[in-house]
Amino acid sequence: MKLYYDLASPYAYLAVARAADVLGEEPQLQPVLVGAIFGWRGRGSWALTDARYEGEAEVERRAARYGLPPVSWPRGWPVNSLGPMRAALWAHRQGRGPEFARAAFEREFARGEDISDVALLDEIARSVGLDGVREAIADPEVKRALKEATEAAWALGVQGVPTLEAGRRLYFGDDRLEEAAAAR
Repeated sequence: MKLYYDLASPYAYLAVARAADVLGEEPQLQPVLVGAIFGWRGRGSWALTDARYEGEAEVERRAARYGLPPVSWPRGWPVNSLGPMRAALWAHRQGRGPEFARAAFEREFARGEDISDVALLDEIARSVGLDGVREAIADPEVKRALKEATEAAWALGVQGVPTLEAGRRLYFGDDRLEEAAAAR
């Protein structure tokens, strides 16, 4: 199983936080750039529409229902996730992807911190045993790999995040994890 995510997505935060418990195993976390996916599908995030308040309230209700800490929205959210997602892909390649993703999501949505801040990304990376995030997010190979991962997800049919690939099916949304678990 593969779980496609972007650190800017609060729904991806909810999915990553509970996927292993719901699915009975840890899915492979796959970093993708949801902004590019939004561009390809021709529409963007609900966070940039009049539905923002309702969307935030729904995320907060789900977090409470799932037993997660109350959501603390970062100032200026949604953040530009390009740097954070390059860092996530780099952490994935270093074998620390899940730890990095969980730590970044916790800092962003449980503490309300701006993960687009490179100093914070560096701190998050160090907290999971990684050094060199500043260089990694500027590395042309990391940039290329994130672009390719996002293009491959789009080609597979990923229309947003979180999307769980289980078997030959795609399940879009944190609220579809139970359905995916039941279908296995």
